[in-house]
Amino acid sequence: MSRNNQERLGAPKSAAPAPPIAQAGESFSFATPTEFVDLPTGGKYYPEGHPLHGQDSVEIRYMTAKDEDILSSKTLLQKGVALDRLIQSVLIDKTIDINSLYVGDKNAILIAARVTGYGETYEAKTTCPACTSNMDFAYDLSKVGVKRGDKWADYAIRKHTDDRFIVTLPHTKVEVEVRLLTSRDEDYLSELRENKKKRKLPESNLTDQLRMIVCSVNGHSDPKSLQAFVDGLPARDSRYLRTAYELIVPNVDMTQEFSCASCGHTQEVTVPLTAGFFWPDR
Repeated sequence: MSRNNQERLGAPKSAAPAPPIAQAGESFSFATPTEFVDLPTGGKYYPEGHPLHGQDSVEIRYMTAKDEDILSSKTLLQKGVALDRLIQSVLIDKTIDINSLYVGDKNAILIAARVTGYGETYEAKTTCPACTSNMDFAYDLSKVGVKRGDKWADYAIRKHTDDRFIVTLPHTKVEVEVRLLTSRDEDYLSELRENKKKRKLPESNLTDQLRMIVCSVNGHSDPKSLQAFVDGLPARDSRYLRTAYELIVPNVDMTQEFSCASCGHTQEVTVPLTAGFFWPDR
């Protein structure tokens, strides 16, 4: 999913350059390595004029101690912006607006940044689906794949504009226009969940996300009508729409084979993202 500069240019792969050792009386000066991260969108959905328009990769530098300050900042963590600040810090091109990143591209950058900082091995508490034993399991982040969002041939989907698609629902037969979500949209949904939790309101994660992705229904885009449509959508069409959307969205593929040390059961599972992903000492 990520390539260092030597790999990108076709040169033989070698270990990351070792930091220079300062001689007596010299000041330390570290040349931080960089690498290119493959973008799940391939840059196809960004508008003209965007720094990532038509770009299939983006350059980041390796994480440093300064970036760990970001990840350990209580203020940034409480505000929920620590990961966005981290991305902003490691991106070489500072003209990229973090909020405009599509969710899949943002995830790819975060995983690549984690690998540069703490390595490819990620240990996480995992429950065996067969015997329910809890154990520490080591996942290999170098095996995280990419979903290009092009596996929807068996669904009633057609591309409408650069970042919008039309999904025809099987039960109601209506045509729903959906759009790809950005980091800004994801942050809004996260804030919405937190606000509802604080106010002790019922959770509505599924319908909240549907309201964000649905742009129009049979060509109608009145906000009140769209809200009523989502709230009253038959369950079978709701599930179809959510599945279709997952197939459309370019993203990272976080499924890996899990092998239980207790019962020997093997199964593909989604890599669980816990606090240990960026805070391995916790």
